[in-house]
Formats: sequence, C-alpha cells, structure tokens
Amino acid sequence: MRELHVASNVTTLTESNTADFVFDSAANRPGHIALRRRIDGAWCDVTAEQFAAEVADVAKGLLAAGIQAGDRVAIMSKTRYEWTVADFAVFTAAAVVVPIYETSSAEQVEWILADSGAKGAFVETSEHAEIIESVRAKTPELAEVWQFDADAIRALTEAGRDVSDDDVTKRRESVTLDDMASIIYTSGTTGRPKGCQLNHRSFISEVVELRDGLADFFNEDTSTLLFLPIAHVFGRVIEIGALAAGCTLGHTADVKNLLDDLSSFQPTFVLAVPRVFEKVYNSAKQRAHAGGKGKIFDRAESVAIAFSEATAGGAAAPLTLKLQHAVFDKLVYGKLRAALGGSCVAAVSGGAPLGARLGHFFRGVGVTIYEGYGLTETTAGVAVNRPGAIRIGTVGRPVGGVTARIADDGELLVQSPLVFMGYWRNEAATRETIDADNWFHTGDIGEIDEDGFVRITGRKKELIVTAGGKNVAPAVLEDRVRANSLISQCLVVGDQKPFIAALITIDPEAFPGWLEKNGMPTSTAVSDLVDDPKLRDEVHSAVDDANKAVSKAEAIRKFVILAEDWTESGGQLTPSLKLKRNVVQAECADQISALYSGGKGD
Repeated sequence: MRELHVASNVTTLTESNTADFVFDSAANRPGHIALRRRIDGAWCDVTAEQFAAEVADVAKGLLAAGIQAGDRVAIMSKTRYEWTVADFAVFTAAAVVVPIYETSSAEQVEWILADSGAKGAFVETSEHAEIIESVRAKTPELAEVWQFDADAIRALTEAGRDVSDDDVTKRRESVTLDDMASIIYTSGTTGRPKGCQLNHRSFISEVVELRDGLADFFNEDTSTLLFLPIAHVFGRVIEIGALAAGCTLGHTADVKNLLDDLSSFQPTFVLAVPRVFEKVYNSAKQRAHAGGKGKIFDRAESVAIAFSEATAGGAAAPLTLKLQHAVFDKLVYGKLRAALGGSCVAAVSGGAPLGARLGHFFRGVGVTIYEGYGLTETTAGVAVNRPGAIRIGTVGRPVGGVTARIADDGELLVQSPLVFMGYWRNEAATRETIDADNWFHTGDIGEIDEDGFVRITGRKKELIVTAGGKNVAPAVLEDRVRANSLISQCLVVGDQKPFIAALITIDPEAFPGWLEKNGMPTSTAVSDLVDDPKLRDEVHSAVDDANKAVSKAEAIRKFVILAEDWTESGGQLTPSLKLKRNVVQAECADQISALYSGGKGD
C-alpha cells in the first residue's frame, strides 16, 4: 500500500487552549484524583479542583511578572509535579512553553533561551539557576527565573494575589487553536537543535485522538507513573493526555529507584522508550541466571514469545502451550508483573523501534506494549497500535485525521493537523521538511501493509549502503544484538565499506555477574577484557543470533568491544536515550578504521 488516510472520529474540538483540559476536568469532576504527588516519601492525592486552582494561582503570578500572551517561558527540570503545574500555568497565561532537558549544557541552554527569546524560565535546582546566570549576558530578553527547589510555586502564587480570576480566565480564553503552544527543541543527534513550533490544535488533536484510540487505559479508572523527561514530546503528550482523560498521573525522576516507585504507585500502564523495556528484560534474565534459575527463565521466555505469536489476532493457543504458559505465569511472569507494580497490564512505547522480540515477550508475560510512532514535528504519535488493532513488529495504524504515504524512495510522508507549524526562525529548514504539497518528510523508511499497519525499517540518513551496493537498515541488527543481557549498546557500521561491522559496549550492571559466572574477580574492568576469548565468545553468540535475521550480505562480519559504555552524560546518547550515531562514529573513528584494515575483529 502506498497511501492511506484514516478519518477522524472527532468532529469538533471543544477546547482551544491545552489548559482547558485541566479546567474542564475541575468543573466536571472536581473531586476526582487527577494526580498523586510524593511528599515526604508518601503519595498524596491531588484532586482535579485542587490542581486547577494551583495552576490558576501560578498563572496569576506569571501575569503579575509581566508575562504577555505569546511570550516564551522555558522549563528546565527533571520530571516532577511542579513541571506539570508550570506547564499548564504557562498555557493558561497564553504564553509559549519552551522545554529544556535538565541535563543540557550551558551552551545548549544559551542557544535555546537566546533563540526562543524566552522572557522567563523555571528551573529545578540552584545548579540550573547557575547555568542560566552564566549565560545571562547572551540572553538579554530573559527577565525572570523561578526555581522549584526554592519554592517557586508558592512565590508566584503570592506574587499573583492581586490578579483576579477573571483576568486569568480572559487570558486563557483569548487563545485560539492555531496559536503557538510550545517550541520544543529537537535533541540534536546531528547539528544544532531546531525549535519545533507546535500549536494548541496539534496538542489537543493528538490527545483527543489518542484518548479515542486508547480509551481502555486512558480513562478515570487508570493511572500512570511518568518517568520519561517531560521535555520530550512523548512524555509531554502523555502528561497532557492523562489529565485530559482523567487518568491519575504521578511523577518520578529517580530511575535508579524506579522499581520501588512502581511498586508503591502501582500504575495500570507505563510508558517508556524501548531501551527501558530492554533493561527490564535483561535485568530479569541476568538475575535468573545469577541465581541458578537461568534454564527456567529461558524456557519461560520461549513460551511467552510462542504464546504471544500463537494468540496474535485473537487465535487460541494450542492446549499444550496454554498449559505451559499457565505454569510459567505462576513461576516467572507474575514476578515480572509485580516488578512493574502489580497492577500494570499495558505499556506504551515510542521514541525508537521496539522490535518484535521484546513485543512478543512482554505480551506473553501479560503486559502488552502498544508501540507507536511519531516525532517532535508530529506532536508525538501519528500511528499507534491499540486494543483490538495490534500487530507486533509494526507501529500500528495511523491515528485519526492522518494521511500516510510511502514515497518512491521508501520515505514515510505525513499530512495531518498534528504536523508542526515549522521550525522557529528557520524557514529554510522548514522548506526542506515540508514540501510544496504540504507533505511532511519524516526521514524514516517504512511501509504500509495491506491492513493499514505501518512498519518503520530505518532512518533514511542511517541507511547503510555497502561498497557492493547492498542497502542495510542497522536497527534490525542492533536490536537483536542488544537482546543479549550482557550487551548495552550496538552501532552497526559499513557505509561504502566492503562488509558490515559493529561497535559493541558491555552493560556495566550485567558485567559483574558475568565475571563471577566465569570465575573472574568482579572488580575486573571491561577495558581489561576487550580481547578476552570468553567475552568475545559471548558477544559473538549475540552477533550470530542477530545475523539470523538478515541475509549473508547484511550480516555483521566483524565487531569490536569497546572499553566504555555510551551514556547521556558522555554525550553519546540523547536525553531520550537515542544513540548519536555521528558522535559515536567520530569518537570511534580509529576503531572503525581498524575493523576494515585487518585489525580487531573476527
């Protein structure tokens, strides 16, 4: 199929400002538990009425501070309750939210503040405030900085006491659907971040369409714990969508204690990028093997995948498989669900390809992952799997109001109200992305099957063309290599080279267990073993398994194990955990060269 249009079930949008969701909820269900926030270690309920009142109070403070309609206000913070209060307060004040990742460098902060012309900024910590002060001279339009850890919410509430309710309501009601709501800067896997202009129509349409398609777990009886950065468009849409649908929302930024937070919050669904699901799977497998239960886990894994595959499309599993699945549900699967809080029955994955392997494993375990697809430029999801319409290995069907087309070169093109207004102060980049016929060029290679499900096979710019002319999509191989619990990251290379090769890093959490299993001191560094035969054999087995998914011409012929893992703090990963391929390739130029000059590798 080359082109598909999906009609929207939504005839009219009743909101014109994204903040309307909060105030409508307060009017229609004032006592509903809209959020739960952690105070002194305990989760405390926040009703829809209480939240709307707090948002309005902070909006009054913004008006008192001189924030005008259309002014840009930045938010630089980890995922926390105050982020969401500030987000909706800025919307309420008819201003434009500019998210900044809390891990951003001074240079990145300077660029975003200066380029957006931000008039005010919320920050989380004194360190964030110091970063902004260090670049203040180069951001002349910035007038106010409010710090969450210095009780910014209370301070703004006090400052706005003389602003009337009517003034705030008039400001909010002055907003139209086509007014700009947010400028979200791309995380910049290549080049300087560009500011994506998203209007209220895009946010409201996205949330209404997702609420329609995912009503089974976006409703007043559900809950989710948000741990992805809200600065990322995926986290942002879930934040807004939860409050719009009445789904109880919680926040946590401490991923090191994520399992404890999930256990205490007990969400009915979670959302994450694929790397998080990989870590959950790999950690469980590692613990099982370290505890002498590796064979049980491996068999349970095989049964989970087989059960998911057998029941795809509503089919019944063979009796023998059904019985095996029931046994492992008590022995293994129940424990995995308990690790997600015990009440979690579904998950939403986006930001990068999930891979069929993980999708079938988690569905077989009893936690269906609904994979979707979208970009910052499309206000998150333009396609998503949903209850009753799921096909693992795809990103689902387009959401309502979306027209998807596959261009002659395989690129996925999109027309939709969800597509952004263009790049802020960068018309040239906008023209390169949205063509004269109003098609947004996603940069992703994909296909649409006969049932309307979209499959993403790789990034157009990441497509590897070997010296022999073979086109290779690296994501397929990289996903399979990372299936090994010992491996953290994999980067496939080979553009204009005679064969495909790979750079591989070791998971620092899994490595001590592997050392102990192989009779080595647990203090041994990866750098001491990059050429060790046992370690190379382990990695080789992962590479061999990955090669089963591709043709001989696409297979990884050589690999090198690197001494250190790639991280966000090291600059190799974006805040949403995407690999910065150009950065890694530049840093590892010598290792890549050695792979093709008879150096390290098999």
